[in-house]
Amino acid sequence: MDVRPGYKMTEVGVIPEDWEVSTLGETCAFENGDRGKNYPSTRSFAKDALPFINAGHVAEGRIRLSELDYISKEDFSLLGSGKFVPGDILFCLRGSLGKFGVVGPDLGEGAIASSLVIVRPRSASLGREYLSCYFRSTHCTQMISKWSGGAAQPNLGAQDLACFAIPLPPTRAEQEAIAEALSDADALIESLEQLMAKKCRLKQGAMQELLIGKRRLPGFSGEWVLKRLEEISHIKTGGRNNEDKIEEGEYPFFVRSATVERINSYSYDCEAILIPGEGGIGSIFHYVRGRFDVHQRVYAITQFTSETSGRFVYYYVAEKFGVHAMQNSVKATVDSLRLPTFQNFEIVMPPTAEEQTAIAASLSDMDAEIAALEAKLAKARSIKQGMMQELLTGRIRLV
Repeated sequence: MDVRPGYKMTEVGVIPEDWEVSTLGETCAFENGDRGKNYPSTRSFAKDALPFINAGHVAEGRIRLSELDYISKEDFSLLGSGKFVPGDILFCLRGSLGKFGVVGPDLGEGAIASSLVIVRPRSASLGREYLSCYFRSTHCTQMISKWSGGAAQPNLGAQDLACFAIPLPPTRAEQEAIAEALSDADALIESLEQLMAKKCRLKQGAMQELLIGKRRLPGFSGEWVLKRLEEISHIKTGGRNNEDKIEEGEYPFFVRSATVERINSYSYDCEAILIPGEGGIGSIFHYVRGRFDVHQRVYAITQFTSETSGRFVYYYVAEKFGVHAMQNSVKATVDSLRLPTFQNFEIVMPPTAEEQTAIAASLSDMDAEIAALEAKLAKARSIKQGMMQELLTGRIRLV
């Protein structure tokens, strides 16, 4: 492999000549939880309590402050190890292996479970922010996979973590520039996540109001009517098997999962709602218009009456059918749904197809906004991943 001028080949790949490769053991100190103590002493906040963090509390570099357990100050004072302070990095050795959280000033001091280890840079030459970036990197993920051995329940010890190789820029200034650039990318991702969560909440609220007539769209009136699903549509299972799917098939193939496969045949060319009769029952719903095929244990709801909007029925079913399905499932080796469960499902509907269509269009517009945000979020995450790969190997220099 050719190495361009100014760079060198190392155990972590090609890096700038003025960078070094060290190990976490050389650059960081580790502190395990006190295994001899039985904690937490309380699961609710008390005046004399301090946070107790386990593997389930950390992810994406953050600590979930709303889900903490606590340890009394008296028990905390008896601990011989595993006490964290603001600025410490808490790294998961078991359970959520590789996830970590940075202790912020608002959390203060507290204690960790034995599933975590406290990681602290040994000197000011290594910045905590850069170390956090390293823990998110592809290289760190690869090291975790290597040292955990691919076991069914993988775990690490602090001694394993100490062997991880880490590429180090020569100055804190360069480390901080890298961390700041990735922090800006994180801020964009977080803002998109918050906006998408807000849009999802707004859509959920709109569904709860519009689908039961609590709020009517302008220009519509009249009493809503109660219908059974079999009165307004035709319901039948498909005739295909999983073996019929083709990776690059021309048409959608609806199977017993949220994943839509592909196939080169079609048995339907229409508007339809697809709901699995087995596997994740009451939680998977698809809407389609066009040519498609269906697995033999997936129910296709088609041939809607002229007074019925299929899209409205889809939104209503997606919101209301889950509880009905669980109450009427057949308990066997695998929970399943039978045809009468679908036929007897009751829908309260606007009296005209026009109002149903207007409600469905309003909800569909919200879906389109959410889908656009999901695409932006996926792109932002992809860009950040590429930035990490370039910045943490020095292929792009910021100083």
